[in-house]
Amino acid sequence: MSGILNPAVLVLGASGTVGSGVVGALLEAGSPVLGVARDPDRLARLAQRFADEPGLELLQGSVADDEEAARLATRLRLRGRPLRAIVASLAGPVERGSLIERPTGDLRRQLETDLLPHLAAARYLLPLLAESAGQAEAQPAHYILVGATGAQCGWAGYGHASIAVSALQMLAKVLHEEAAPLGVRVQMLSLDHPVADPGIAGRDCARWPSALSVGRRAVAMLLRDDRPVKAVVRFSEPWTPPPTRTLFPAPSIPPSPSEVSP
Repeated sequence: MSGILNPAVLVLGASGTVGSGVVGALLEAGSPVLGVARDPDRLARLAQRFADEPGLELLQGSVADDEEAARLATRLRLRGRPLRAIVASLAGPVERGSLIERPTGDLRRQLETDLLPHLAAARYLLPLLAESAGQAEAQPAHYILVGATGAQCGWAGYGHASIAVSALQMLAKVLHEEAAPLGVRVQMLSLDHPVADPGIAGRDCARWPSALSVGRRAVAMLLRDDRPVKAVVRFSEPWTPPPTRTLFPAPSIPPSPSEVSP
């Protein structure tokens, strides 16, 4: 969709399970959303899911490496529209396997999938967000990294993922300090449990949160501007209610020509 009102919240990995939950929670809170993902088919399904939402714009793009992230940042800057916040939900599939039995190259690939894209995105998008923060008169700019489970303790059988998300937590802490002078609040939303996936029947646990509840927790982080800001925020609640107030004023949609009196 086009014609989105601004400033918007940029969601990286918008077509994924968690990313789509973040998109839904932001729209629920009255925020315009610019969703970015690299798979056009999944973007099309996301557009269909939120077909009635005028505040959603989708863009095909990637932050897999420096080159891709720089290209995306250039495209966003050319739009000439400020961003209020960025939520990065970037992670590849989690594969089961013993850490000491699998080759070292598997860990390298896990880091290339789950960690390095976050660094590439931050390198090129934090300056862009800082520019928007300089134009804002009210709320500060936020950059939230969403981290999968396994950062607090080793996840048996999924050691590669645990190491990657633990490294992501340290990355968030460093970025939290480095971005503060830029006027951007960097935080990580660290999930204590896997997220329920409605597309995989029979594999969910009752304690696992929904993607929408994770998205609502991210929205709550964007709203908490008057309290101490932690670099890492843990999330373990299986359900989160919608916010008590909207994130931004609801977008006003101009009337169509047929609705305007002569």
